[in-house]
Amino acid sequence: MDLEPGLAALRPLGGFFALRTTGADATPPGPLPTLAESYAGTPSDARRDALASRVETVARRLRAPEPRVAASIAHQGLAARLWSAALGCAALYGRVPDLDPALLRWDAGAAAPDDLWLTGLRPLPGDAATLVDTVLHGHLEPLAAALRARYGLATGLLRGNAGSALAGAARELDRWARANGRTEVADRARPLTAALFTHPLLSPTGTLTGTAFRRRSCCLYYRVPGGGVCGDCCFPRPPRPSPRAASG
Repeated sequence: MDLEPGLAALRPLGGFFALRTTGADATPPGPLPTLAESYAGTPSDARRDALASRVETVARRLRAPEPRVAASIAHQGLAARLWSAALGCAALYGRVPDLDPALLRWDAGAAAPDDLWLTGLRPLPGDAATLVDTVLHGHLEPLAAALRARYGLATGLLRGNAGSALAGAARELDRWARANGRTEVADRARPLTAALFTHPLLSPTGTLTGTAFRRRSCCLYYRVPGGGVCGDCCFPRPPRPSPRAASG
């Protein structure tokens, strides 16, 4: 099945999977930076730094107690968007669009699917090697480097976020496929996800059993007021603050 100009088959899966394409859906709301510019911190004009803006937005909405908590949650959200769009295309079409960061414009203040706009539709193979190159190397490594430099996030945490985001996308895709009688989509997504988790940057992040995932790190969401721990967290309950942290 060839990629459609508007990638309409993704829309029933929900906003995290859907991807706007310029010319097919509409045009972005004004000039937006590309993800390549956002990772590098080099917007093409006087617009605010999109990555910092997204972290600030997350911090404000969740009342995050420190910037690195908001940065981690923002990272996992963008990772989930990218894995969802790529994995959804691979499972539904057998192909993925080229998601080069220079082709994706980013509205850091918008929610999915209005946050990402693909400005060119170049089909690529829908195999694990292509998804690794497209999402993991093309996006998540430069994004992680930017967040480590700006917010001091640990490499293991960021890789754990990448693994958790991939597992979450695969789980939701599997759920949708089975609920809608599209078992062939689930049958394509499961082995593809398993193959992705054999990559040396993803295999240490946690344990995948079917569609269930248990990560070996924590995204820090428990530090958000009322946050608790996520379903795949390495902690069974929120860690208690150390006496030094509680007194300081």
